Amino acid sequence: MITPSFLRGGIRYTESSVPPRNSSVTAFLPGLSVIPLVQHTGSRANPVVSVGDRVSEGMLIGRGQGLGSANIHATVPGRVVRIVSWKTAEGFTNDALVIKLDGSFEKLGRYEEIFPWQSLSSFEIQRIIAEYGIVEMEGSGRPVSDMFYSLRSAKDPVSLIVRCVFDDPWLAADYVLLKERLAAVAEGSRIAARAGRMGRIVLVFSRGEKERALALMESMGKSEFPVSLVLTGARYPQRNRRELELVLNRFAKKEGIELGTILALGPATLAAIHDAVKLKKPILSRYVAVGGSAIKKPQVMKVQIGTRIGEIFAECGGYVDKPKRIGSGSPLLGRTVVDLDEPVIKTSFAIFAFLGGQLGSNYRNKCIGCGECRIVCPVGLDPEALYKYMKGLESRDAKTGRAAECHGCGCCEVVCPSGLPLSTSIIRSALKGN
Repeated sequence: MITPSFLRGGIRYTESSVPPRNSSVTAFLPGLSVIPLVQHTGSRANPVVSVGDRVSEGMLIGRGQGLGSANIHATVPGRVVRIVSWKTAEGFTNDALVIKLDGSFEKLGRYEEIFPWQSLSSFEIQRIIAEYGIVEMEGSGRPVSDMFYSLRSAKDPVSLIVRCVFDDPWLAADYVLLKERLAAVAEGSRIAARAGRMGRIVLVFSRGEKERALALMESMGKSEFPVSLVLTGARYPQRNRRELELVLNRFAKKEGIELGTILALGPATLAAIHDAVKLKKPILSRYVAVGGSAIKKPQVMKVQIGTRIGEIFAECGGYVDKPKRIGSGSPLLGRTVVDLDEPVIKTSFAIFAFLGGQLGSNYRNKCIGCGECRIVCPVGLDPEALYKYMKGLESRDAKTGRAAECHGCGCCEVVCPSGLPLSTSIIRSALKGN
């Protein structure tokens, strides 16, 4: 057990308006559920029900189409009353089935039948995970079955990384889930390791969470895989893949082991894997951190997928004043919400509403050349020079050619006193090939 961190840059990210991490509350069931057909990285799921059809809780309503696409399930019983479409702030169009709550629940509040998984092969477990539409819930929404599929050609060993690094205060929902569903996360880790034919499980925790780390290790019980524990720093962006690999490489070298290819999954995803394989249950709800300076009562809530964001804010007491920015995910990397009828989806680990003046507000002043962005960049880039080049404020001689190395952690935007969208602009430019 070692406590390393990445060597350069990063920030101590704090936010006073995040919800407390002591426990969760259960949100009311929505009368109308909006179930998007895109809750993953790939193409739209193909709807298999029509307006007027009755659906049951957990029923397949959208079938994934190819790599990156995942199955979609009804999260409540009822009737499909309409199909709606909207455009996101990024310009993407999404479609959703609207289900009016009606009828009895088959899973919520009922006795959960347990299905043994120990005799299943890795292929059978992967098939179940794909069938129930499990995606990476703390990240982009990549289907977990695709992640396992990509490991089949790995020639070196494969290690499962249980990523419990809380470097961002908006990961409060994961923190509470880990506390309340520790056994499910532990068993989900073992199931995932079997599915991916892993050689080792490595628990990676923030340095201040040693007690919780040891509790998870104890809950793992007798595992068929060797289990290691690494305590690392909580400086943001420690949980990013690049920074995580720096720590793990140092750990492997010190311990004299080979980790090989790594697959990092967080608590929410591992609990979902547990529910799919052991309980035959798709992702029906998730833990969400609800907060921001505009919210009267920030709290971590267990929310049914498809619940509209406006309803969740109302359950938190509504606004103290009109918000200037509303978003989903961490304010560092999250997306803007343009309509409060947008629903919580599988990847919505946080939703927030800010009064203004916080990260991401629309205050744009001129660069004052302070150099703070260069100090905090963990990759060693010059965000100021890249931003000015991309905005046409510098000649082409100022281009460093390293924009593609930016992984969009947002550290430079946090510290910029002028509120410039540094990493956002750099990432967009890199994607365009500039």
